[in-house]
Amino acid sequence: MNTAVLFICMFLFMAIGIPVAISLGLASLLTIAFFSQDSIASMSIKLFETSEHYTLMAIPFFVLAGNLMSTGGVAKRMVRFAIAAVGHLRGGLAIASILACMLFAAVSGSSPATVVAIGSIVIAGMVKNGYTKEFAAGVICNAGTLGILIPPSIVMVVYAAVTEVSVGRMFMAGVVPGIMLGLMLMIAVWWRAGKLQITPPAKATAGEVFRAFRESMWGLALLVIIMGGIYGGVFTPTEAAAVSAVYALVVAVWVYRDLRIRDLPEVFLESAKTTVMIMFIVANALLFAHVLTTERIPQAIAEQILAVGMSPWMFLLVVNIILLIAGNFMEPTGIILILAPILFPIATQLGIDPIHLGVIMVVNMEIGMVTPPVGLNLFVTSGVTGMNLVQVTKAALPWLMVLLVFLVLVTYIPAISLALPNAMFGAQ
Repeated sequence: MNTAVLFICMFLFMAIGIPVAISLGLASLLTIAFFSQDSIASMSIKLFETSEHYTLMAIPFFVLAGNLMSTGGVAKRMVRFAIAAVGHLRGGLAIASILACMLFAAVSGSSPATVVAIGSIVIAGMVKNGYTKEFAAGVICNAGTLGILIPPSIVMVVYAAVTEVSVGRMFMAGVVPGIMLGLMLMIAVWWRAGKLQITPPAKATAGEVFRAFRESMWGLALLVIIMGGIYGGVFTPTEAAAVSAVYALVVAVWVYRDLRIRDLPEVFLESAKTTVMIMFIVANALLFAHVLTTERIPQAIAEQILAVGMSPWMFLLVVNIILLIAGNFMEPTGIILILAPILFPIATQLGIDPIHLGVIMVVNMEIGMVTPPVGLNLFVTSGVTGMNLVQVTKAALPWLMVLLVFLVLVTYIPAISLALPNAMFGAQ
């Protein structure tokens, strides 16, 4: 009864247009008030306790660092370096765009920010060099999804906070899949570019490549600081996020000088708005997770699945189907916050590594960002290119096949996501 009330209330509230955060919190409060022995007072205490989660403190700093890097000229310098490095290959500009998305994803932690920052620079250039606008838009729309897979990723931080797994292991688990997906997209571009008969630009000299790298080095160093600091044991993920925010400020204002002091209040305000939105959703979602745990809902589902005799591979198939459907209608953070508390205990009982589950969820969220009607990257790409939503969706569809193939590989070959964290931190 409690389970039915909780989920019916949540979906009913979302169906009538109530925001996800309020739907989660209100459904939890109604369930506790009328069908549970827990008190409303305990819920208010829990709501504030969740907001004090140490791991969540990384979110505002990563958001600020990403906004500082997006506002400054870091993206332009990364694009120039990518073109100098791989622009001479068949489909070189498109391949360079994917490489630039990978590099910028590693400093922004955001998929829409990656699409805006890189797309606003390279799409017009690709069209001038003979690529169709649809080809360029499709490549950037899908490559931009790497923003939530390649660490540091805000979605990964949220998953780690909800499931209480190591942020460091989660970040490390995203490295190999992120590089692998980037290479798969590059191979697909190289293959399709052969049909376009586009003459690639002349190969850059070693000196030109070095100069482009030197110009982008300050931005790329942020990745070294974050990842090296975490895995070298110098920082916790939260401390690394704070250091990255300070470093991004110094680079944007005093090194590159693309950001003026008087522009900082606006950047801080936008970062604060984003942070408040995310933290409010997270606080209500953790309240929702508390109710789930109190009522033993995930455990009951797990017992039913085990009683049916569902194998791990069948469970992962069901998980992918659920997540792909959910990704069509909700944004990544909301899906993680609603489904992770339910799926995590079940996966644990079936012997599935929670880090592996986290990567599977993130890859599904990537696909959700390029599928209508709520695919955020589609809307962002539409704004950057001036194309309507239908045109962008058609342009993104061929490249979506690459993401689906990648999802199957990541799901059923756990070593892709687990090899690196196990090598660095030891097997769990």
